[in-house]
Amino acid sequence: MPAPERIPPGSLTAVDPLALLAGGELTVRGQVREASNAVLFCSVAHEGEEVSCVYKPVAGERPLWDFPDGTLAQREVAAYEVSEATGWGLVPPTVLRDGPYGRGMVQLWIEGDPSASLLALVDGEEAGEGWRPVGPAQVGDGRTALLVHADDVRLRRLAVLDAVINNGDRKGGHLLPAPDGRLYAIDHGVTFNVDDKLRTLLWGWAGEPLTEEALEVLGRLEVSLAAGAPLAARLAGLLTPAEVAAVRDRVRALRATARHPEPSGQWPAIPWPPV
Repeated sequence: MPAPERIPPGSLTAVDPLALLAGGELTVRGQVREASNAVLFCSVAHEGEEVSCVYKPVAGERPLWDFPDGTLAQREVAAYEVSEATGWGLVPPTVLRDGPYGRGMVQLWIEGDPSASLLALVDGEEAGEGWRPVGPAQVGDGRTALLVHADDVRLRRLAVLDAVINNGDRKGGHLLPAPDGRLYAIDHGVTFNVDDKLRTLLWGWAGEPLTEEALEVLGRLEVSLAAGAPLAARLAGLLTPAEVAAVRDRVRALRATARHPEPSGQWPAIPWPPV
């Protein structure tokens, strides 16, 4: 299937994207074949409005040894809920609904800006101005280059969000800088594990103090995650009680250290393949 064009968020006009995704007629247009789980490219239409979206049916999820079967779609929706609670809007509108192949996650399809550069490989041991080092990478013929990511406030916010949701698979291909300047992140199925699973390309700030903005956001998140609070109630319908408690604990730990987390050293810190 040819790669479909992503629909810019501005095309939604005044329609609530969540209402459209949740209540519109879902039509499968094709399949994203390079994905490890079933990922279907769809359109969703209601009352004259139509947008493109991704549909990941639970029935198409590949079992994982460290996550309960049939829960990845719910984790994608939970990541959206936490992203919205931060106010950063880093995850595209995402809902859980029935579709042609059963219940699954449906997410707005975002148009990425191909000219935006967030990752690079550079020669030498220095990242250079405007970049943050991640680590060495093999580039063929026995050569090694330095993998770097942009020193970008949007990525720094995403690094904090990933630490909160315990993202075990933050790859370069999951970053979608949009033409309007916003950054979106996708593929959040392997998140919210009770064990530390953080694997990411965004280690450029590891061990550094969190920004004042991040600390303020974490403070609001802690309040929103209190028992009976709206965010906690929404997550309770998507995750186990232990997983919700673990989110709360991670937020508290980040506030207590006031620093970006560092690799644990217990397993590879960077996902494979990295992009």
